[in-house]
Amino acid sequence: MNVEGRREELLGLLGKLPPRTEPIQAHKLQEQEHSSYMLEKLVLELNDREPVPAYFLRSKLAGSRSPVILYNHSHGGRYAVGKEELLSPAPYMYEESYADNLTQMGFSVLCIDAWAFGERSTRSEATLCKEMLWQGRTMWGMMVHDSLRAIDYLVSRPDVDADRIGTLGMSMGSTMSWWLAALDPRIQVTVDICCLTDFETLLEEGGLDRHGLYYYVPDLLNHFTTAQINALIAPRPHLSLAGNLDPLTPVKGLDKIDQELTSVYQKLGYSESWKLLRFDVAHLETKEMRKSVLDFLQAWL
Repeated sequence: MNVEGRREELLGLLGKLPPRTEPIQAHKLQEQEHSSYMLEKLVLELNDREPVPAYFLRSKLAGSRSPVILYNHSHGGRYAVGKEELLSPAPYMYEESYADNLTQMGFSVLCIDAWAFGERSTRSEATLCKEMLWQGRTMWGMMVHDSLRAIDYLVSRPDVDADRIGTLGMSMGSTMSWWLAALDPRIQVTVDICCLTDFETLLEEGGLDRHGLYYYVPDLLNHFTTAQINALIAPRPHLSLAGNLDPLTPVKGLDKIDQELTSVYQKLGYSESWKLLRFDVAHLETKEMRKSVLDFLQAWL
């Protein structure tokens, strides 16, 4: 099966998803000026169930059409936070905000509240998972759907360069980054931080409770390994950063993924486009990791 066929197979595992045929409706509620960007507070119509609050940061250094990053926020049990993480880093992230770092480099940034987070935290993760399963849906599938629609929104904006879209995130946001890039070739550059988890190794270690309910997709292991999903990103540039002491990403699994993706990129003639950087930390983004992220985005996007 070719790459597009495998993408369709992966998407098909996510349950019943809303249609993606209608144009995105966007409502701007407010605009605020910050030192390096203008902050648009938006409500986007991305699915058939509920509106999606979002932040779009328009870099003051951008030209008429800017490169853009879809920033995916983390989990961390911080349900009330959501997209606010873009402006105020989580305790396990480096102290500077990605809002400042990215817009100072000339990138515009979009971040949406995921299901059960931020302004969408009126119902719990467990409640949504159970309800969606009854309806033939999955919570992860609906999260991925909203992120795919967020890309649809970005390419509809006249101030965005649709050929220069990247995605970035830590923890749950990391997982979203590589799933999204695997499914959507419009994403040119992918950066994931501290959640490149090999499914089989996690199962072997009895570590399933290390990830939330949202994470689990029925029948996935009968079709894909983690490396096989990530191989759908190749040959596009992909940087992964991991902690050797992070229980969410077992070391044996990191070794396996790195070996397989190194081989995939080498066979395609793009060895320099895949990079896994490992640090002697747990589930944590350090200053050195942040620099690596920004350098990679600067070089490739």
